Amino acid sequence: MKIQALHKETKRRRNKWFTTAAAALAGFALSFQVVQAAEDDLDTVYHVYMDGESVGTVADKQTVDETVDKVLAEHADDYKGYSLTTGEEISFVPEKVFEPVTEEKQVVKTLEDELTVNIDAFQLVIGDEKLGFFKSEQAAKQVLTSYKERFVDAEVLKKLADGESEVPTNDGKTLVTGVELSEDVKVSEAKADPDDMLSEKQGLKQLEKGTLKDTVHSVNEGEVLGEIAGKYDMDIDDLLELNPELTEESVLQIDQDIHVAKREPYLQVIVSEETEKEEAIPYEKEVKESDSLYKGESEVKQEGEEGSKQVRYAVKKVNGQVSEQKMLEETTTKEPTDEIVVKGTKVETSHGSGSLQWPAVGGTITSQMGHRWGKQHKGIDIAGVSNRSILAADNGVVVSAGFNSGGYGNKVVIDHQNGYRTVYAHLASIRVKTGQTVAKGSKIGVMGSTGDSTGVHLHFEVYKNGALQNPANLF
Repeated sequence: MKIQALHKETKRRRNKWFTTAAAALAGFALSFQVVQAAEDDLDTVYHVYMDGESVGTVADKQTVDETVDKVLAEHADDYKGYSLTTGEEISFVPEKVFEPVTEEKQVVKTLEDELTVNIDAFQLVIGDEKLGFFKSEQAAKQVLTSYKERFVDAEVLKKLADGESEVPTNDGKTLVTGVELSEDVKVSEAKADPDDMLSEKQGLKQLEKGTLKDTVHSVNEGEVLGEIAGKYDMDIDDLLELNPELTEESVLQIDQDIHVAKREPYLQVIVSEETEKEEAIPYEKEVKESDSLYKGESEVKQEGEEGSKQVRYAVKKVNGQVSEQKMLEETTTKEPTDEIVVKGTKVETSHGSGSLQWPAVGGTITSQMGHRWGKQHKGIDIAGVSNRSILAADNGVVVSAGFNSGGYGNKVVIDHQNGYRTVYAHLASIRVKTGQTVAKGSKIGVMGSTGDSTGVHLHFEVYKNGALQNPANLF
């Protein structure tokens, strides 16, 4: 009896569960039908945003697309050949609503009034500097190529680009082994204001002109603001703008720091070359002594002649200027011939040594050679001596010794047998005679004031091969 009762209760519970489940499924199906019916009754609208700012709601994106196309078409003739786009980003956020409320006219008017026209361009960026915008990627890259061609032949660049490792130049003695730029260069797609677009020619000019970099100028003595501005090709107003603490009337101090804008290149073209040059090998000079020549005389026994060599260098040029040069190899093609000079050592008291000594005992020059008192003063005057002895300036032979009626008073002339002659005038007394051989430094007389003289002194003249010399330059 208990087992039958248990089976009956189990059957009852099973029937109740199936009834409950069936009811739940029926409810879910009804709910789904209601929701599905509600969604079918909704409309989609689009919230329009321009650079993140809401401009209104439209029922169809096509309204916005047509307005954008219309704005761009109105400027098509102004920018022929360019791909136009809007300067602002247009975005949509869709929404489903029961009763759509849209603002087509407001959206269209806002777009027509505020949209700006830009150009789908390519921006050339050099390092951290933006050079400008160009019509195409090819145009931007051509600016760089044209800049390289200022320093490297176009045909050489082409061959290097085609994979050749070294390309000879027109002179046949130089190989270009590489061309690189000093800065990273990037060309990327960008939107550009039409006024910012550059042609290839304008881009090259801008690249050659360089960019302004802030730097500091240390004031030199006497410099003023206008002068400093001129050094850096700046207007005085621009200079004052960089230095707001200054005015045009400011007095500058030495070593004061002034901010200036200095033009520097955007980038440099670095060219690696191997070049061969013919260079001279200098000859050496060998001096041999000989007693067959008098001291002071010399004779070239063998003319010197330069040699030559072929030298190969590794050269690095930066914007056309050599920055590094390293010798790789050299080959002598002609040995130099040394110059051989024979220098005389023979000394005779009748023959001058070639160097003159001071002809007095101490003293100073009181009157130089040159124009004086309306006529030419042919020598120098020496006075203020410690004693009045007159000394032979060099070895030689006395060619005249006696009184001169031409204003010299007592006068001695010595021929040094090497092209030099010396004259000693106004002597109080003479200690030598004509034809006598005298040694350098020997006493030939006593200082006096004979002839046309205003006081005790020595008048001293020097001649070389008959030409008057300035004695002051010979001691």
